[in-house]
Amino acid sequence: MQPLGFTSIPPLLKYLRHAEQLGVAITPALDASGLRAEQLNDNTLRVPNEAHERLLEHLCQASGDPLFGLHSARYVLPNSWSVLGYITMNCATLGEAMSRIEPFEKLVGDMGTSRIEAGADHVRLAWDCRHQPPQVRRHMIESVLASWMLYARWIADTQVSPGAVWLEHPLPAGTRLEQYEDFFGCPVLFGQPCSALLVPLAYLQLPLRQADPNLLRTLEEHALGLMAELVDAPLPLRVKNALRQLLKDGLPRKERVAEQFAMTVRTLQRQLQQAGTSYQQILDDLRQELAEHYLRHSDLPIQDIAQYLGFTEPRSF
Repeated sequence: MQPLGFTSIPPLLKYLRHAEQLGVAITPALDASGLRAEQLNDNTLRVPNEAHERLLEHLCQASGDPLFGLHSARYVLPNSWSVLGYITMNCATLGEAMSRIEPFEKLVGDMGTSRIEAGADHVRLAWDCRHQPPQVRRHMIESVLASWMLYARWIADTQVSPGAVWLEHPLPAGTRLEQYEDFFGCPVLFGQPCSALLVPLAYLQLPLRQADPNLLRTLEEHALGLMAELVDAPLPLRVKNALRQLLKDGLPRKERVAEQFAMTVRTLQRQLQQAGTSYQQILDDLRQELAEHYLRHSDLPIQDIAQYLGFTEPRSF
């Protein structure tokens, strides 16, 4: 079995804040998870995901709160997602903020992966949890979806709710459907194909109250640098992040990318092939992703977008 990876410290803090409000002793919880109190002050620290599991399991049992994961979302803060939280806070619209989750979520940890799927009148913001123990998985999923909703309300300065919430697990014993629907403010459906928020398309245009494009660019450059340093990230992802940084200076050469990983071009191509992709495929996918993003979420002229993405003529773009 492969290791679960890591969790950064910030996502754990909302569990501890909720536990403290319930009167749960924190020291035994940290002992059970193998964490030390001083580690909680280091937002750059990464701890094994097994510690995340043990901490959440202990707190759920000690608190007696059958909705511990859901209720812990009330303590979410911008730094709960490390630099990703500040990136989303400085986007122009809610849709733009949502589009930043998938590229940068690994900075928060390996707890799961997000994806956005388009529907006729909504987008489905889904989260696939990597953790398997049923109770831990359930609380983690509920905490993530609830945190997304509450944080979106805060950065957009609105009290809107999703069109619906999907949860993959059945309604937990000892809970009632009304508790979930009162919390989310919308229908909550259990036993679904995935766990997701169904977001009406109109919500994507909601302006955010603290949008700052200059700070956003600075934060994204910082985040890309951090992503490139994640040695446990798959090589295709690290190459993609390196290309994101290099594209701002023009279409990068393979040699320059290979140098960043202390490889020859031939070694880089061979290792990417072993991972089931290629340099050109990663570059093409990234250019398409960025093109769709700028066309949907910016007022830049097509000529400027084409030039940024390395097309010599707008017609080619």
